[in-house]
Amino acid sequence: MSKRFTITAALPYTNGPIHIGHLAGVYVPADIYARYLRLQGHDVAFICGSDEHGVPITIKAKKEGVTPQDIVDHFHANIKMSFEEFGISFDNYSRTSAKIHHETASEFFETLHKKGDFIEEITAQLYDAEAGQFLADRFVVGTCPKCGNEESYGDQCEACGTSHNATDLINPKSAITGATPSLKETKHWFLPLDQHEAFLKQWILEGHKADWKPNVYGQCKSWIDDGLRPRAVTRDLDWGIPVPVEGGDGKVLYVWFDAPIGYISSTKEWAQSQGKDWEPYWKDEETTLVHFIGKDNIVFHCIIFPAMLKAEGSYILPENVPANEFLNLEGQKLSTSKNWAVWLPEYLKDFPDKQDVLRYVLTATAPETKDNDFTWKDFQARNNNELVAIFGNFINRVLVLTNKYYEGSVPHPHELSAIDTETLNKLKAYPGILSKSIERYRFREASQELMNLARLGNKYLADEEPWKVVKTDPERVQTIMYVALQISAALAVVSEPFLPWSSQKLKAMLQLQPQPWAAVASGKSLLEPGHQIGKAELLFAKIEDSEIENQLEKLAQSKLANTIENAVVEPQKETISFDDFSKLDIRVGTIIAAEKMPKAKKLLVLQVDTGIDVRTIVSGIAESFTAEDVIGKRVTVLVNLAPRALRGVESQGMILMTETPDGKLVFVNPDAAHETTNGLKIS
Repeated sequence: MSKRFTITAALPYTNGPIHIGHLAGVYVPADIYARYLRLQGHDVAFICGSDEHGVPITIKAKKEGVTPQDIVDHFHANIKMSFEEFGISFDNYSRTSAKIHHETASEFFETLHKKGDFIEEITAQLYDAEAGQFLADRFVVGTCPKCGNEESYGDQCEACGTSHNATDLINPKSAITGATPSLKETKHWFLPLDQHEAFLKQWILEGHKADWKPNVYGQCKSWIDDGLRPRAVTRDLDWGIPVPVEGGDGKVLYVWFDAPIGYISSTKEWAQSQGKDWEPYWKDEETTLVHFIGKDNIVFHCIIFPAMLKAEGSYILPENVPANEFLNLEGQKLSTSKNWAVWLPEYLKDFPDKQDVLRYVLTATAPETKDNDFTWKDFQARNNNELVAIFGNFINRVLVLTNKYYEGSVPHPHELSAIDTETLNKLKAYPGILSKSIERYRFREASQELMNLARLGNKYLADEEPWKVVKTDPERVQTIMYVALQISAALAVVSEPFLPWSSQKLKAMLQLQPQPWAAVASGKSLLEPGHQIGKAELLFAKIEDSEIENQLEKLAQSKLANTIENAVVEPQKETISFDDFSKLDIRVGTIIAAEKMPKAKKLLVLQVDTGIDVRTIVSGIAESFTAEDVIGKRVTVLVNLAPRALRGVESQGMILMTETPDGKLVFVNPDAAHETTNGLKIS
């Protein structure tokens, strides 16, 4: 029976392009789910749009000397095009600067205001006298009161995920001028979350303990257990939706009040374009509402927005909010400010025909229950060893053999053997296996079950060996190839949510018309005998080492640039005379023995032949070099330094070291030229 689903994906900020963290956390899983539901025949509205009223946008505009509108216009176009080229199948991608959104958000606020659901208060807010403005959200940074992160924003700490008010920060500083702000009174409207606490406890803690992800449920429980407090829904800013009631001059709606309403306005925009009624998608209890978000948005989608919807009174609440954790890159946290990211527009330029490869890798390594890591070597391995060697290899063999033996015509099967029947029964079960994973939002698990279906096909061909049997039993080969073609067709259907571009290409090769999900589970023939297929083409192409090295080099350049930009240059020390310098006896020596100092993390005990003697030198380089690394190294030694006991061992000199711009510790080597360094170090 067909059901109605409203699926939302978190509105991306229009202050930068999309990167792989966004894709893995929100947009790929949401797209898999939407595509799957459509194949099931359900009525789906897959909704998103650009979030254009966040403070980061105004900060970026100030830095670049342009207007916020310039920023959002540029990145809205960039993000929308990237999603389209990548294959995210939104039914509507809108923007919060659209007239329909301003009207919808204003009406929502006015409804709650008329019902008396806001608290109107005059409170002390942080104010930057130099800039002449109040410091909302990301206009202020300071120390998080919960975890001690010294770079927490005024609305949320990205280190621990805690949401708070700017006035909660310890040692706050203006992000505009760097000045220490003062407190100044201003009037704002607050959503009294404490008045919704009983409802939220029942709805979340009792109603969704079993079906929400542990990370989502746990964060909500922590917030509720800590006691909910009124939350301001307006800000003193000049960029955003003006507060539409008396006394709202110079104020706008808080972006986290405004943005989730963007799902509703985007649905309205889509419904108008399709000649539909938008209200059933948001107000019919038979509709299932699902929010796909990252873990930093859990509180807003599970507590604040549901409280808003409940207060308004006519909207449905989300059935699930399957938030993912964060994706790291090559072992480090993704950072847009440090350019430590794989940006979607750049990926599409570097790999123009490999959208599905990235989709597959991000799904197979999805941070569903904990933070996970994306590496370029794993990207290459999963493409070459799974997509190419398993999925693509099976399809290529089936199509090549069908064209070779039967000129591309699906053969008539003869009597099925036990292995044929067993294989077809396993094939029939796969849609149910995949559905079970997808409907529990376990997309990583589902992607591996999809690959297991391709493995089933490969094993069947390898066991039955039609290329050998054809010489002795051509009728048996007709049956083998018929079964293999049914597996190929099934893969074309059930791979669509995960690999939409490859699914489309495979259907074209098989000349297979669109099929519903249930067609595979029915056990009926997907490719009838006599059906003509096309020629074989490579479904996936191998990724070469050089392509991966190019990507790693990009990241290395980003790291180096960031290191140089953020390098702290120590001030010059006290001036010395030439006579002082001439007292230093610096010689070239060779390390002839080395061992780790017991129970010391940083120290190596070295035996150094200085040319005048062999002496013991204790050096703090064990975190950069092993004892085996340094034996035989020629080094520069300060030999007339007064001996000093370190951990009971007398050190009779000092090894001279330096750092490369990327922070790597190296010897001051008398025999080799070095990169520009950050100054002499002694170890």
